Amino acid sequence: MRVKTALAVCAIAATLSGRLGLAGDRAGANEAPQRAGAVEIVQYEDQHSLAHIEPARLGDKPGLAVVFVGTNDLHFYASDETAPSPDLKLRVEATSDILRFDPAVFPKWGILNDPAIGKVEVYVGDFTVFLPIQKESIRGASGDIAVTIRVAGIACTSRLCLPPFERTLTTTIPLREIDSWKTISLDTAEGGQTPQGKPNPGLATKGDGQSPLPRGTGIYYLLAIVAGLSINIMPCVLPVLPLIMMRLIGQADQSSGRRIASGLAFCAGVILFFGAFAFVSAIINMTTGAVLDLNSLFRYPAAVIVLFLAIVFFALAMLDVVTLSLPSSIAGGEGAAYHMAGSAGMGFFAAILSTPCSGALLGFVLVWAQTQPLLVSSAAIVLMGVGMALPYAVVVLIPSLLNRLPRPGHWMEIFKKSTAFLLFFIAVKLTLAALPKDRLLNVLTYGVAFSFCVWMWGKWTGFSTPAPRVWTIRAIALLLAVGAGLWLLPARGQPAPGGPDWQSYDAGLVQEAVSQGRPVLLKFTADWCTNCKVVERRVYHDPEVAKLLQKKNVLPIKADTTLIDYPATKDFKQAYGEAGNVPVSILLLPDGSQKKLRGIFDKKELVKILNGLPEAKL
Repeated sequence: MRVKTALAVCAIAATLSGRLGLAGDRAGANEAPQRAGAVEIVQYEDQHSLAHIEPARLGDKPGLAVVFVGTNDLHFYASDETAPSPDLKLRVEATSDILRFDPAVFPKWGILNDPAIGKVEVYVGDFTVFLPIQKESIRGASGDIAVTIRVAGIACTSRLCLPPFERTLTTTIPLREIDSWKTISLDTAEGGQTPQGKPNPGLATKGDGQSPLPRGTGIYYLLAIVAGLSINIMPCVLPVLPLIMMRLIGQADQSSGRRIASGLAFCAGVILFFGAFAFVSAIINMTTGAVLDLNSLFRYPAAVIVLFLAIVFFALAMLDVVTLSLPSSIAGGEGAAYHMAGSAGMGFFAAILSTPCSGALLGFVLVWAQTQPLLVSSAAIVLMGVGMALPYAVVVLIPSLLNRLPRPGHWMEIFKKSTAFLLFFIAVKLTLAALPKDRLLNVLTYGVAFSFCVWMWGKWTGFSTPAPRVWTIRAIALLLAVGAGLWLLPARGQPAPGGPDWQSYDAGLVQEAVSQGRPVLLKFTADWCTNCKVVERRVYHDPEVAKLLQKKNVLPIKADTTLIDYPATKDFKQAYGEAGNVPVSILLLPDGSQKKLRGIFDKKELVKILNGLPEAKL
């Protein structure tokens, strides 16, 4: 087993240490050096790699230099033999409607000492790849030529491997300046060859772009089972454990055959979820060639919000605000078939509930699996389900273990409701971290409204409540939930193009503008101020207001009073004599007077004041 290429191991270690997830993807993002035209190839925590394109010459060959700039704990694979899969070594290709390119010329690789297999050929940190232009294609070409460069492969750190990537860079080649292109030199390795300079005969690529594991497939299957086992200790699974234990304990007094059948049905429900996952993954991969990456869902606000509300709903169920049950046709049925269907349904539900916390682990195993042949990838995903179901299978197959489980009691009810608050924490901490501040506040507000509606649905009626009243109350709850969602959840529109170019508050900047006889508009606002957002949307997003501010040469300044120690907060009271309530807009006029607009005001009031100002001198 190769430590570097065992993505499942990396995923398990990173997940259990709490270092894998959205925060990790974003951490250190601001530390990556930026260059005009540079494209981010990969980013993880404080590790990154960027690439940009420069016209260059290698000897007498003109071409393009793809310059990689990166940190020293992030590497790309240089060899088919030591890459996790032959199609995952670093590839750089160029295409153009006019020019033709020879294969990329790679630099001399570095050596990484892998604890499992020894020396591995990699590219690390800063390096350059050269793409030679075929001179025949230059003849007759002139002007600026558009070129597209594709960079693909996989990147790893010393702790884990990231999902496979494919990035596209575009540039324009100024052929008229070809004689002045700078000359570079590379300590080169032949592109497209193994370190020995010979094609690798042992890893032939299949037609579907996937290659079999070179060795030790059983190790990867074992790791998939271990990954599934680890899901049982995820925080999201804890709330359902009391329900599982109650069902298992209830089976202890049944006949041996029925106990085993019911327990295995529960395990089958768990495995069924992962089987469905494998099926969807295979369909997407075969039809589109795309890799289904669960972690990418966190980049879509709609998916994040749905996941947040789902976890909140499960937490409310743990608090008995609403009752979750299988359909009465199954749960209330008699006979072994109905009983087994109920057990399978609970297993499927337990697997679903595990995904919010195991998304990073499941996502990385899923990405790895989809670089393998279809049967290998599907088996690996299903074996994760086997791993999750394994402890429950052991318990039902060994009756003495059932007898050792603690008996149901008040402790179980306390445990179940305590885990509800753990779910609330997970909902906010793990799902909403990627949302922008304004969107986050609206989603949290809707979370309160959603919880109220769920409470109406579950607690305002009982078994004795007449059916018409039940449906009326639930219809009202549904309408409230939908109405609040339509109001709070949609993303707010961005300021119209050409809106005011707000400057940050600076007393010196204000004084300088006033001394020059320039009007100044001070918009005193705060992040927590709802009315401020109303004024922003109704007044300052209006194109007419923006044009007037520019026409009258008004300096627009955003005076942020969110916190008490902000300069604008202090001057708001001391320099402008306001009590502290926002929003307030103050227009400092050239004659030394001030016009103040407090609270929510109509744009016509501001337009009237602006129209009274003299035209700006050009």
